[in-house]
Amino acid sequence: MDLHLLTENLSNPALLFFILGVLAVRLGSDIEIPPSSSKFISLYLLFAIGFKGGQELAHSHFGIDVLWSLVFGIGLAALIPLYCFFILRKKLGTDNAGAIAAAYGSVSAVTFVTGLSYLESRGLQSSGHMVAIMALMEAPSILVGVILVRLYSGKNNGSPSFSHIIRHSFTNGSVFLIMGSIVIGFMSSDIQALGIKPFTTDLFKGFLAIFLLDMGISCGKKLNDFFRYGWFTLAFAIVIPLINGCAAAFISCFITENIADRLMFSLLAASASYIAVPAAMKIAIPKANTGIYVPMALAVTFPFNITLGMPLYFYLCGGF
Repeated sequence: MDLHLLTENLSNPALLFFILGVLAVRLGSDIEIPPSSSKFISLYLLFAIGFKGGQELAHSHFGIDVLWSLVFGIGLAALIPLYCFFILRKKLGTDNAGAIAAAYGSVSAVTFVTGLSYLESRGLQSSGHMVAIMALMEAPSILVGVILVRLYSGKNNGSPSFSHIIRHSFTNGSVFLIMGSIVIGFMSSDIQALGIKPFTTDLFKGFLAIFLLDMGISCGKKLNDFFRYGWFTLAFAIVIPLINGCAAAFISCFITENIADRLMFSLLAASASYIAVPAAMKIAIPKANTGIYVPMALAVTFPFNITLGMPLYFYLCGGF
């Protein structure tokens, strides 16, 4: 891993604002993001991510190779939360298991961008449709996480029908917003999208910084919950991404021969969302403890992937 690239990513404002939020709580600062503002920012991020993903999908030139890549990416996003949930449920409870499973089935856009820089430093470039795949992998994992929590929460008297659970999961505010935004982004022309670009693109990083500051404050208040489970959460945040990334590196050879695309599939499978999923879980599964799943994704999995994981996945994909 290039030292400059490592330093650049560890000094990313998103990560630093999260750390600032944690420090604010641990040092006794009274800094706080109002709940109404926090919810608005969560909704905004879901909207912006979905809309931009729909736009990227509209610009993709569909062929059989692109179609198989889309199926593979969405399949990863749906499958990973399934087995993660059952690994986590007994130890962490249903709500936390659902949120963490959704986070690890979803993707980290910052890790994705880091992968692009890594490839560029080696004279390689991934296909344009990989950006659309990244965006499309957000919604399935969130949906699967919500469905699993509804199925196993045991809070209902009687057993609701599966169709009832599916319908309520699809109409859940966060799931409905990100999926609807993808469709709207796909249908919008470039000229129409340009009209709201200042809101969907230019303001994104600023709102993201405030959102992660809020996540840092939430985690700082509950950080002891992360350490309470000892080695389990730390091991999960390293071992599961490693397994996912290595498996995707091998399986992706049946989808594409492009080494760059195979690396991006590996990183997508190995990464964990600390933007879209926490924003969605605050609305969909409010009882899930942010002090557990956000530090796992942002403080453990993210640095692991950009330091040790990425060179390993690149080697497994045939890069040297």
